[in-house]
Amino acid sequence: MLNKLVIPENTKFEEGSIIIEKDAVIGAGCSLGYGIIGRKIVIGEKTTVEGDLVGDDLRLDAWCDVKGNVVSKGDAYLADFTTIHGKLTVYGDLEIGRNVKIKEGFEAKGLITIQSPLPVLIFLFVYLLELLRLGKLEEAEKLFEEIEEFENPFTVPNDSMLNLEVVKSDKDVEISGSRVLGNVRGKNVCVEGSEVFGSIRGTEILIDGARIHGAIEGTDVYIINGSEVFGHVKADRVHLEEKSTVEGALIGKEGVWIRSDIEISKEDIIKEEIEESVTEEKEEVQKDAQ
Repeated sequence: MLNKLVIPENTKFEEGSIIIEKDAVIGAGCSLGYGIIGRKIVIGEKTTVEGDLVGDDLRLDAWCDVKGNVVSKGDAYLADFTTIHGKLTVYGDLEIGRNVKIKEGFEAKGLITIQSPLPVLIFLFVYLLELLRLGKLEEAEKLFEEIEEFENPFTVPNDSMLNLEVVKSDKDVEISGSRVLGNVRGKNVCVEGSEVFGSIRGTEILIDGARIHGAIEGTDVYIINGSEVFGHVKADRVHLEEKSTVEGALIGKEGVWIRSDIEISKEDIIKEEIEESVTEEKEEVQKDAQ
């Protein structure tokens, strides 16, 4: 799930918060210069959140640091050494680990349990591996179905950075039907039906029916379906459909191709690295188990 940065449809970047229609899964070691408003919100260990967290259910792994308030309309899980600089409000049950700091107090309507919640991703993989080892395939399938309840979530890979200035990850970046603030930096970048107020830099870049208020720089750049770029485009190879426009300089070191129709899709840019991501996650589980 965390092998690419995904900003799904109808996501809005406001000055202080990212507003998400669905769920949010944030990896470990991330830096978020925003708060998050969504449904289910899961945040990996050692991640910093500069604003408020508001969701239907919340889970914060160990050493998370939230600068604002935290509000859960359902249950909340806070792992060891989590710090909340504002107030915690939980309308359901609260499960809390050791050495959790809540600087402006908390209110919980349901049951309060003090223990050490296991990090979410580690728990899922350990449990899944145990089910497969015992040959309980039906239960494993049910677990996958539960995981799939995170329907098209807002996803941020480990060690990524999001703030007013930059949206940065060393993984691929996929933006669909959203309004995004900040300069986008990723491995390969696909922007569909969105408006980005900032530049874009990556290796392979697809701009599909989008408006970009900044420069685009990459190796291979495709601009299609009436896209508008308010800045220069610089790449080794630039492919531009006739109905799309670029207001700045158009620079292709090896060439610029302008065609009436360019056949390219998101899948050609954002490669699904399933085997690689599964291997990496297994290695992380093994390290934590040692």
